[in-house]
Amino acid sequence: MPAPRPNGGLLRANVHDELRHRFVTGKVVPGSGLSTRGLAQELGVSQMPVREALSRLAAEGAVEIRSKRRIVVPPMTAERFADLLRCRELLEPEAAALALPHIDAARLKRLRVVDDALGAALESGDVQSYMECNFDFHFLIYRAQPRTTLSQLIETLWLQFGPYMRVVYGRFGTANLVDQHERAMRAIRDRSAARLKRAILADIRDGMRLIAKSGFELGT
Repeated sequence: MPAPRPNGGLLRANVHDELRHRFVTGKVVPGSGLSTRGLAQELGVSQMPVREALSRLAAEGAVEIRSKRRIVVPPMTAERFADLLRCRELLEPEAAALALPHIDAARLKRLRVVDDALGAALESGDVQSYMECNFDFHFLIYRAQPRTTLSQLIETLWLQFGPYMRVVYGRFGTANLVDQHERAMRAIRDRSAARLKRAILADIRDGMRLIAKSGFELGT
């Protein structure tokens, strides 16, 4: 979490991190207006670092800055969806396989704690907790491998579909989701890179299928 300043605001360098986290965990949803002034007041900073953070998010594909007063999540189209899905399919299973040799007992224990919380969120239908735990689970795995650029590329993809996942989970619920994470945990315990890649790939496709099921009209 971003470090607070003594006056309750965020350190300048952490404004971008805080906003990124909101996107990847679905706290920003399609159709919601983003205001530089409103975000600055909420975060306890001046408008300048917020404006800079939003510019970086625009470069990362998370938002479109249409004017000083109109900042929006880009619409999901079939073409954009296919591009995001293909990139996720290529990068995330590979990152998981590369991470496997680096997942030690301490990280495995953290994964179990997150997986238990994720299971509880699935059962209770707590969409926001599910989004938080889902992100934590995946990136506890991906960030175990030493290639930081790979993890950063994957997080950029999550910035672009996170807002849509929050909406579709809210619409379709979490009760019918298959817990591919449990399959991933078994693969990690067994040190099976092939099975881990299959579990991550299945998890990606399960989630992204919900966006496709929506017909891409979300936030339009």
